Amino acid sequence: MDSTRSTPCPRTEWSAEASRPMRLASSLLGERRHVCAFFNGPEEEYRVTLPCIKEGFQCREKASRIISPGRCDDHLQPLTSAGIDIATTQRSGQSELHRRGDTYLRDEYFDLDRQLAPLEEVLASGQQQGFPRSRFLRDMEGALELRVCVDRPVEYEAKINYLWPRYKDPTICIFDLTRFGGDVFTGVLRTHPMIVIGGIPHQKPFYVEPDEFLQELRIRGAIPAALLRSAV
Repeated sequence: MDSTRSTPCPRTEWSAEASRPMRLASSLLGERRHVCAFFNGPEEEYRVTLPCIKEGFQCREKASRIISPGRCDDHLQPLTSAGIDIATTQRSGQSELHRRGDTYLRDEYFDLDRQLAPLEEVLASGQQQGFPRSRFLRDMEGALELRVCVDRPVEYEAKINYLWPRYKDPTICIFDLTRFGGDVFTGVLRTHPMIVIGGIPHQKPFYVEPDEFLQELRIRGAIPAALLRSAV
């Protein structure tokens, strides 16, 4: 078995390592690496995301995943089948698995400020541990099935785009096509510079810059103007 065990790289190598080209669904990711990926079930999801995760391990990068509690065991099995030594990567800190309720949906309630903080902490912690880049995957269905209006998760997706001038780490937001309505679908398309659907990547087909998108939310009364740039 390929353990993919990694020794964190020295700080002097961070710049070169973090600038290494990165692929998802056979396409190079651009400078803005906030991706929404739509899948028809776990089989399609792992067919697209697993090569990206494994590539990251081979490049001495970190992988973090926020996942629905019921999917934890199901998530580990495909990684093990691909030759990734889960125990070794977890001991070294190269892989982390976070249950949804331990992060932004604590108490089963969506908290925008609480969700933004853990994301930036994960991105920063990878470099603090000596990894040049982190590949971050998030299950999205939980935020949209609980006590929250549609605009709050979409507002969060827009605000993530303010982080990218400070980080080179990709965030892949995973959506199950069977669980989302048209209003959500429209919002996430407009807040992600890259989308993957049917296993095929598309660059900026409907993307709107965060200032413009948040202004639209304010105009229609979804969020107060004073909160547009809060928590970032």
